[in-house]
Amino acid sequence: MDHFVEFEDVCKYYQTGSVKIAAADHMNFYVDKGEFCIIVGPSGAGKTTLLNILGGMDSCDEGHVWLDGRDVSRFSEKALTTYRRYDVGFVFQFYNLVQNLTALENVELASEICRDPLDPAQTLTSVGLGERLNNFPAQLSGGEQQRVSIARALAKNPKLLLCDEPTGALDYKQHHILSLSAKQPLHSIPRPGPHKLLLHIY
Repeated sequence: MDHFVEFEDVCKYYQTGSVKIAAADHMNFYVDKGEFCIIVGPSGAGKTTLLNILGGMDSCDEGHVWLDGRDVSRFSEKALTTYRRYDVGFVFQFYNLVQNLTALENVELASEICRDPLDPAQTLTSVGLGERLNNFPAQLSGGEQQRVSIARALAKNPKLLLCDEPTGALDYKQHHILSLSAKQPLHSIPRPGPHKLLLHIY
């Protein structure tokens, strides 16, 4: 059976002077459709590099990255742009919100470039921000900005949701928010820490 996501001998190298550093060294793993995967490791282990390669924001130097039967690692720049636009939702570690747009406008901005987006206002309400739609990022707490970032990714209705430390600014009562993107509850979302969540959306 073909896997939905598969890394096949993936390598990524960085050159620092005469030193060659392997951020990914013959990485192999797979995730099947409908599953979620949490990637744990110390700082510098290559977790963000992995997400960036899978999300089409970085390339691998060796190996193959497969998504839904397509070799993402061999995409042209144009194909990667289409892939990022329609197939991937990304929750960034540092939110990456547009500061002069409201919470609602930040989510609308992402949903406008998608084929089948979710309703932005309803998505923000589902993450507990129904009363904060018209607030700007500077008027929101760190946890609220994190939830806007999550809502923005969910509203794209992507095939694949990639999250870089998605619960870092959330308290333990808010970790259930990530279960909104799955058909079944995520009963054990980790407490804040150096983890990554890779979640496929139906």
